[in-house]
Amino acid sequence: MAKQSPAKIKKLRGEAMRAAAARKAARVASQCEVTRGEVDLDAYASVDGPWRELGLAAPARRALIDEGYYKLSDLRKVSLDAIKDLHGMGPNAIRILTTAMKKADLSFRK
Repeated sequence: MAKQSPAKIKKLRGEAMRAAAARKAARVASQCEVTRGEVDLDAYASVDGPWRELGLAAPARRALIDEGYYKLSDLRKVSLDAIKDLHGMGPNAIRILTTAMKKADLSFRK
């Protein structure tokens, strides 16, 4: 492959920098409400005690509280698939919840 000219190198570098800037701007624009400071985290802190004791991450705790689930026994009313569909519920949160439900001799709705 032939060596690129300095002008071509400069042009490619500029294109790469513009693309990186565009990706960065898109990432900043798509940040969630929590990162932008639009969510009152203190309101969650007063009711997320049972979820915090289980070791759930903050996004999973907020998702459960937003749906009206404040304790483990509230999850009997909902299916596991519905919990998995909540924004903020990752595989680790699902694993923690299913383990806690089994220990408490509770089950998700079928």
